Amino acid sequence: MRAHRRTATAVVTAALLTAPLAACGLQGANQFVPAAEPGSVEPVASLEGVEIGVAGKSFTEQLVLAKMLAIVLDVAGADVVDRSGIPGSVAARDSLESGDSDVQFEYTGTAWLTYLGQTETIPDPQEQYEAVRDLDAPNGLTWLPPSPMENTYAFAMGPEATERLGITTTSEIAGLPPEERTFCLEPEFRSRSDGFGPLLEAYDMPLGDPDGVQESQVGIYDIGVVYSETARGSCNFGEVFTTDGRISALDLTVLEDDRGFFPAYNAALVVRTDTLEAHPELVEVLQPVSEALSDEALVELNRLVDVEGQDPALVARDWLAAEGFITCEECTPVDVRS
Repeated sequence: MRAHRRTATAVVTAALLTAPLAACGLQGANQFVPAAEPGSVEPVASLEGVEIGVAGKSFTEQLVLAKMLAIVLDVAGADVVDRSGIPGSVAARDSLESGDSDVQFEYTGTAWLTYLGQTETIPDPQEQYEAVRDLDAPNGLTWLPPSPMENTYAFAMGPEATERLGITTTSEIAGLPPEERTFCLEPEFRSRSDGFGPLLEAYDMPLGDPDGVQESQVGIYDIGVVYSETARGSCNFGEVFTTDGRISALDLTVLEDDRGFFPAYNAALVVRTDTLEAHPELVEVLQPVSEALSDEALVELNRLVDVEGQDPALVARDWLAAEGFITCEECTPVDVRS
């Protein structure tokens, strides 16, 4: 973290971001941070002019969460470097570990399996958080207590497949004729250690096995397209995030992970330890936002972006205002019970 005077209240220019992002192979998606006034978050004198990098991945929920952090930090007086929209989990993690970023929302299960190399999943959210917190501490990263919201993976069926197949659990896929086991996936899930191949093994449908799932039965799409293709019937089962607003909008049915393959994926704030030691007041500024998040809130916020086409930054701002963290004359009330 670097300290220097603020030159603008809300917008971090693309010029400031291009060099460091290019140097580490990252690209920012949209560095617009809406202006806002204090609410329960007020200016903090010790944060005035302190440069803080906010990271976030490139899918909708992460864009919204990163914008929340950027907005409250800006209101608190920090110079925000908005690095939201980083493509891929590993690249976002690299940004935090390298010091290009100082804080981001991350999911406990993702850290446990993808960054920390563990193989045994922990379904209890608190136990999963504590295990990640303790194992990641030597890496110079501090995990604050987790948010109530959990965004786990699941398979969902479109309306036609739901009616025709009549199943409700993932284990029931193995009871279907092999030709019915067709899947729509996004690239990262195809290769993750908590992703497609290990999941099929856990459910006794090995990939490439004649009695399991053939490669020809797997379609790879951009994450947004997975939802529409599943609804359209291009596959019987699509990979989804359980807090995605398109699940209800497209009338998708989520299957239960009845063998508990996925660990707990509660969102939590991860802060560089050296940043937190220099500015422990960040906990007071940021943690209340994390504690106010719920599954219901994120489903609605994701829906506003993915279904209604609203800007993630404005959706984040409006929710912060609805929760009283900030105020702004232009805000549109968000009807979310969190």
